Amino acid sequence: MPRERNADKRHRAEQVLAELDRGYPDAATELDFTAPFELLVATILSAQATDVSVNAATPALFQKYPDAPALAAATPEQVEPFIKTIGLFRNKAKNIVAAAKRIVELHGGEVPDDYDALLALPGVGRKTANVVASNAFGRPAIAVDTHVGRLARRLKFSRHDDPNKVEQDLMSLFPQERWTFLHHALILHGRRVCHARSPSCGSCTLAPLCPSAESGRA
Repeated sequence: MPRERNADKRHRAEQVLAELDRGYPDAATELDFTAPFELLVATILSAQATDVSVNAATPALFQKYPDAPALAAATPEQVEPFIKTIGLFRNKAKNIVAAAKRIVELHGGEVPDDYDALLALPGVGRKTANVVASNAFGRPAIAVDTHVGRLARRLKFSRHDDPNKVEQDLMSLFPQERWTFLHHALILHGRRVCHARSPSCGSCTLAPLCPSAESGRA
């Protein structure tokens, strides 16, 4: 198959975005939160876990520890029972307590609306920082999770496994003002249609635009 020209790839990206708009007009994070602090904690907890499991655990957690100062005063051992149904809960308990302490010490108890400051928090990588920046503070960002990475590769928008490189590839193809919508829509499409093991190419509205579907190598 000949290498796709950049202009053709950009045009296909526009078509994919239009189709995602039709399929997922209200795409948004499925994590429950009412404040930036809650979203930060929920996103840290969501690593290698489902949003459903996180949403089931966080109401009791946030009732006990409603803000960063409250969580900073706790020990990881006190937090663990609230999140024990979530994978890697012991390490995550350490991270969210440490992040809360850092927020109290350096940011007056409020989650910083600053990308570099978010990245400096314990347990926060680019994906988590992008989720918080985009959903809590309205900053355009592409959070690359397993679904976004998988779809980016299947759509031939990226050839990389490194989430940071996938993020850069998608940012170069799609308009900045649509970055947040894009990653939410790709996540939903990955969960509902373009599954990791058995993608539903026959019912996929993106199939006519997807080189993997065309070649039968989804």
